[in-house]
Amino acid sequence: MKKPLFLTLSFFSALAASAHSGSEHDQLVSANQYANIAPEISITVEGNYRIIRSNGIPSHAVGKFPNRGNPHRIKAQVYNLRMPLNPTIAQSATPLVRQPFGVALNGVLFDPGTAEYYQGNRHSEWNYEALTGPRTLGLDTNHGHVQPSGAYHYHGLPTLLFEELRHDSQQMTLIGWAADGFPIYGVYGYKDPEDPRNGLIALKSSYRIKEGNRPSGSGSPGGQYDGSFSIDYEYIAGLGDLDECGGRFGVTPEFPNGTYYYVLTEDYPFVPRMFRGTPDSSFEKRRRGPRPRF
Repeated sequence: MKKPLFLTLSFFSALAASAHSGSEHDQLVSANQYANIAPEISITVEGNYRIIRSNGIPSHAVGKFPNRGNPHRIKAQVYNLRMPLNPTIAQSATPLVRQPFGVALNGVLFDPGTAEYYQGNRHSEWNYEALTGPRTLGLDTNHGHVQPSGAYHYHGLPTLLFEELRHDSQQMTLIGWAADGFPIYGVYGYKDPEDPRNGLIALKSSYRIKEGNRPSGSGSPGGQYDGSFSIDYEYIAGLGDLDECGGRFGVTPEFPNGTYYYVLTEDYPFVPRMFRGTPDSSFEKRRRGPRPRF
């Protein structure tokens, strides 16, 4: 079983961690320098929407880019993102398909998918995982790296941002907003989702690596399921604390009367891969033209 890249939370300042136990692959790049671009971020409420405008540049330290596993340089982006202020649960969950899941409070996107596929076939179901797959992707210790467009983005918990927002607090830590408008919290939630007096626990996802071997034959990698690919994982209801969308209902410091919320976890899916609500179209990736302005 592959070992995920997540740093133990008590060691945020660690310079590097290996992707897999005993593996020659992917060392997390030390986040010890800053992007040579000033961060820009604004979060406003306009009518029934929360609007986040940013250039996608974090204020925290990042890894060196380009690096051995990631040849791209960080560049300023133009993000105009909109999400409902009062989101509602959709009739059915929406899978995340080649778009960001949400945005952190610093204006950097959560974009957990990868562009790497078995045999380079983008139409294949065998999509490599960023945090447990064998490909060297040059991720830094914030579990972030850079797209060809220059967009720095997170594949997992942004450790330095989380440390900054948490302030050693024993409260749940709001870390961003999903494209459907529901809040995203970092790792911890109340043991009793309806009663904060019972304290915090690290919430666990309900996914696990499948047993047995992958199909063999043309177009399939074969071999044992081990977390190299997204499809290596399966959802088992009740296995952990969270549903198939990586969230649950409960009270939070920002929503004392309760809400549905997502959680970034230390295990797969790290960043959720499904929406409980309806994602706003402003999060869709556009090949040409600017993002909409609000």
